[in-house]
Amino acid sequence: MGGKRTVSIVWSKSWMRTNLVFRSTAFPSYPGEDEEINPGRYGRRLASFIAKRLPDCGFEVTGMCAEDWGWRIDLRNDEFPLWIGCGNYEEYDDGFLCFIEPSQAFVRRWFKSIPTSYTVERLAAALEKTILNGADVRDVRWWRPGESARG
Repeated sequence: MGGKRTVSIVWSKSWMRTNLVFRSTAFPSYPGEDEEINPGRYGRRLASFIAKRLPDCGFEVTGMCAEDWGWRIDLRNDEFPLWIGCGNYEEYDDGFLCFIEPSQAFVRRWFKSIPTSYTVERLAAALEKTILNGADVRDVRWWRPGESARG
């Protein structure tokens, strides 16, 4: 489709890569998909694509479900809840956004502060590899803190 497959990565210990935005014509909505979630929202084809490939990167997928913003891929992680959200990104007709939760360096659980950065960065690397190696994508970019609506 003519676009060059590149990714803009600036990784720093001061922020976590949790919001990946890109463009692709490889993940159109299924007929009626937006009726399962909200009008104009989709991402099941993208979520299925990612979920199928994450086990090859060492992540066990435990489920996938529709949310009001798109699709959620749940992953096995004993320390804290870990998942990827996938949906269309309306700034472009062919835009998509994948985001990783948790998006903070620490989560609280039973009076303990649990570090998340290592696991989230492993997942970010797996997500990036999956997108770049298996899909017709372009304009791949990790949002820096403060760029996303999720802040």
